Amino acid sequence: MADKRQVQNELRHLAWYDFLRAYATVLRKIDAELQADKALSMEWYDVLITLARAPGQRLRLSEIAARVLLSRSGIKRLIDRIEAAGLLKREPSPEDRRGMFAVLLPAGRTAIDTSWPTYARLILTHFGQHLTDTEAQAIHTAFSKIAPLPIVESEPVTIGVKKREPRAT
Repeated sequence: MADKRQVQNELRHLAWYDFLRAYATVLRKIDAELQADKALSMEWYDVLITLARAPGQRLRLSEIAARVLLSRSGIKRLIDRIEAAGLLKREPSPEDRRGMFAVLLPAGRTAIDTSWPTYARLILTHFGQHLTDTEAQAIHTAFSKIAPLPIVESEPVTIGVKKREPRAT
């Protein structure tokens, strides 16, 4: 019979695999629907929201690469495409001639605001609806321990959580 530590480790390995499988599955589904709707891609949204939350809505390109969640590789080409679409602009750093900042443009802010309702719906459809409030709180608590949010110098974000009835099983 397996000892308690072996069972605990196996459970954590299973949780890790389930996390990766769920992450990949949900991202594929959301990405497919965003593409079908011709909406802002998740990678573009990730860069733009990262800029929106930054002080002065501007970051060095290396800071964007460090802060985005979805696509660290090819970030320069991604920023090139977003800039060509008129959602951000690059500005040289006044302190370092070789350094460049990406700055969110009003059209980028509009793209974020316009995209959010679609993202919110897809998050709930492909992720949130499968969780009770207790499960969502447990996942939030666990993941916050694993990857605590860095202190970001931006406006505070308020999330309203409504009490809802438990799902029928």
